[in-house]
Amino acid sequence: MATNFLALACIRKESYEEYLSPRPRYPSMPKYPKGVSVQETNVEGSEAKAVFSVVGMTCSACAGSVEKAIKRLPGIREAVVDVLNNKAQVVFYPSFVNEETIRETIEDVGFQAALIEDEMNERSSQVCRIQINGISCTSCCCTAEIVLQAIHGVQRIQVSLATEEAEVYYDPKILDYNHLLDAMEDIGFEAMLMSAGEAVSKIDLKVDGLKAEHSIQIIENSLQTLPGVQAIEIDPELDKISISYKPSMTGPRNFIKAIESAGSENLKAIVFPQGEDKETHRQKEIKRYRGTFLWSLVFAIPIFLISMVFMYIPIINRQLDIKVVNMLSVGELMKWILSTPVQFVIGRRFYTGSYKALRRGSANMDVLIALGTNAAYFYSVYSVLRASSSPDFEGTDFFETSSMLISIIILGKYLEVMAKGKTSEAMAKLMDLAPGTAILLTLDDEGNVIREEEIDSRLIQRNDVIKITPGTKVASDGFVIWGQSHVNESMITGEARPVAKRTGDAVIGGTVNENGVVHIKATTVGSESALSQIVRLVESAQLAKAPVQKFADRISKYFVPLVIILSFSTWLAWFLAGKFHGYPDSWIPQSMDSFQLALQFGISVMVIACPCALGLATPTAVMVGTGVGASQGVLIKGGQALESAHKVNCIVFDKTGTLTMGKPVVVNTRLVKYMVLRDFYELVAAAEVNSEHPLAKAIVEYAKKFREDEESPMWPEARDFESITGHGVKAIVRKKEVMVGNKSLMLEHNIPISIDAEEMLAEAEGMAQTGILVSIDRELTGVLAISDPLKPGAPEVISILKSMKVRSIMVTGDNWGTANSISREVGIETVTAEAEPEQKAEKVKELQAAGYMVAMVGDGINDSPALVAADVGMAIGAGTDIAIEAADIVLMKSNLEDVITAIDLSRKTFSRIRLNYIWALGYNLLGIPIAAGALFPGTGYRLPPWIAGAAMAASSVSVVVCSLLLKNYKRPKKLENLDIRGIMVE
Repeated sequence: MATNFLALACIRKESYEEYLSPRPRYPSMPKYPKGVSVQETNVEGSEAKAVFSVVGMTCSACAGSVEKAIKRLPGIREAVVDVLNNKAQVVFYPSFVNEETIRETIEDVGFQAALIEDEMNERSSQVCRIQINGISCTSCCCTAEIVLQAIHGVQRIQVSLATEEAEVYYDPKILDYNHLLDAMEDIGFEAMLMSAGEAVSKIDLKVDGLKAEHSIQIIENSLQTLPGVQAIEIDPELDKISISYKPSMTGPRNFIKAIESAGSENLKAIVFPQGEDKETHRQKEIKRYRGTFLWSLVFAIPIFLISMVFMYIPIINRQLDIKVVNMLSVGELMKWILSTPVQFVIGRRFYTGSYKALRRGSANMDVLIALGTNAAYFYSVYSVLRASSSPDFEGTDFFETSSMLISIIILGKYLEVMAKGKTSEAMAKLMDLAPGTAILLTLDDEGNVIREEEIDSRLIQRNDVIKITPGTKVASDGFVIWGQSHVNESMITGEARPVAKRTGDAVIGGTVNENGVVHIKATTVGSESALSQIVRLVESAQLAKAPVQKFADRISKYFVPLVIILSFSTWLAWFLAGKFHGYPDSWIPQSMDSFQLALQFGISVMVIACPCALGLATPTAVMVGTGVGASQGVLIKGGQALESAHKVNCIVFDKTGTLTMGKPVVVNTRLVKYMVLRDFYELVAAAEVNSEHPLAKAIVEYAKKFREDEESPMWPEARDFESITGHGVKAIVRKKEVMVGNKSLMLEHNIPISIDAEEMLAEAEGMAQTGILVSIDRELTGVLAISDPLKPGAPEVISILKSMKVRSIMVTGDNWGTANSISREVGIETVTAEAEPEQKAEKVKELQAAGYMVAMVGDGINDSPALVAADVGMAIGAGTDIAIEAADIVLMKSNLEDVITAIDLSRKTFSRIRLNYIWALGYNLLGIPIAAGALFPGTGYRLPPWIAGAAMAASSVSVVVCSLLLKNYKRPKKLENLDIRGIMVE
């Protein structure tokens, strides 16, 4: 089921006229804005139509989000989004909304939009993920986004500060990913491709002897001849070859064979050792910061001792006061010598960072640090040089300020990088589910095993036969071709009970084989596997920005320039105040003059302001929150879903498969007319076997009991089959017209319902059963009672939601009697029954119009419109692909308690984001005035620049640590008392 869930196929069932369907997939909003009547508008007949190109949509979920956003605007009559042609057609009333507003709304959802009048050529879209090293603050992210977005062919981009990654959607006909990497290199970032394309895998191979130029050329030529090879990158320094390929056409063992057979050299190729990836880069970065910090201490500690400690030790102080030249003392000279390596060698990264930032037309934290430390250092140099050339000048230097400032900021970056690395631990655990090795079997023509070989699991190719022994992990997605066993799929599906696996059954890579030996044939490998797609889904969620992040992005654009202005203004104000005796001379410390006092205030303001903390506030919390959710079986599709879920105060539940098990069974059969029961069920099963409805499947399963002598019974042919949505089916079976469905189906076809049948229906509905009527040749023949048991703990979940002040509503296509009975059992007071898919979506919109933030929980195709219309769509993990695709949150375990987990986790995450903003803004709003000397007139307290730098470094660390505390998230205690486990739907 997890494999089905992760297929995420884009399905289009509608027929399109011209380039767009005239009928929307989802119900349109009311014709006029809320609270405005037709008489007030006087716009009947004045509607307008606009067509937009919408670039970046990849599936029907994208189309649904665009459609939902447009329909929420006032004055929208109809909106249809065509994901295949990247177009949106909108019918609207110009009195309330215009084309520009609609276009901006589409772009707010995250897609590129442009108004078009004529037919446009279809634009293809490809996605790649890029690791960008050197991003240190929100300003860097904004610059990277601006530069990439300006490249012709780039459709959509997301850059994450927390992960230092970019996800770029682009037109492969116009450019390739190398253009994107070059653009990042040009503005001073180090860029590395992580993945290119949804259906493309990448593998790194280590080749011994990869030094000679002719060997490299021969290998490259050999690999390029293989089908499915997309790109080849060779790094002779590391003996490394990176190959991007389509796993459906080729695989890594073919690459190794091609390399080892190329040329006359004795080349040996293996999979590049694990760990040479992002985590290794993180470890190298941590090691580099630690080494830099320790070296800075070698110089900064003596400077600190000379400036702050030795002056109080007379013997040492006298030695330090010895004059070298004129008024230049030994102590000042030593501080100058010691601080210079800190400023220009250890602090070199701030100079290069500032240069790169200014070159690309932006300013970041490095600019602030470089300005602050340079001001302190070069003023000190001026003071020293003047003292050395004057017999009576006694200057004061700030060498300790610049050196200690650099040391403390590097310490802060070291702690920040370590903390940021821990935010991705949940992702690492997901990736670790894949086994390291696998046993590859070689079979003869008759299917007998002739050889076993242990290989790296990354070398598995499609159609390989793999042996899975008891207690080991399944090495790849596939199906069993020999043997039987039980497999624990809890790490993927949340199902705690081992699932029986026999020949023909599907298995999921990363799950654990409990007992028995099985042979499986690999079907999906590399990036196509279920585990890879779960990882990719979570990675995309962590890249997607929450709307609240826009707040930080807006501030970051003006933050650094504003801080520079404040810093200069602070220095100027204090300098002029001192020059014109605006404060008593007694305020000036003995060791400095008014200019130096003003300079210290200006430097303190410059270095205490921290744009990094503001930029990290949201993405680190979202990253940890989505990771924790994934580990608990709740897949949250990004910051938008998290932000909306924490506001939810009303939940609309589907019944079948959501509140109930979704596996109904026939519990009673009553015939109104005399007929052999076997013959009756043969006709009914023949009609229902063509339907996908759960009730139809239950009837067919029950009918098999009358054909127990046959393993796979063949039912009579059904002609003129018709499925009537929300009512039932009808067909011609053995020249008899058979209709199976609800009461409204019979009434529509003028089939009389006897009093006995009415009583049977009422009795079934009173017992929370669904009554199904069967007519043969337009005469009511029988009544079936079908029961769909409630999921364990459903009443308790509804009760807990009430205690969380979340209103619960049930909307179902089932009959009123069954719906009311189920609602009484679970404790839901508001019920809508016999609802068509469009009516479910309309119910959601009614609740939204009433002021509710609505979540929809469903599992079927008929729930998809409501899932898209809702503020938050939650799909049951065992449900259909379309429902899962349309949803914002996927509940992998298929149980209801995770609805509470999702809402509670989102609330905890956003309370953490708010706390992060308090930390980040609090440091700046309180720290800047104190650094500027707000407390100095009354208390004499001032903030030395090195302490201001420590506060700045602490702000980033505190924000990341605050987000990391989410890793300790526990579900609400009320859930721990419930005996609810993952629900298995076979």
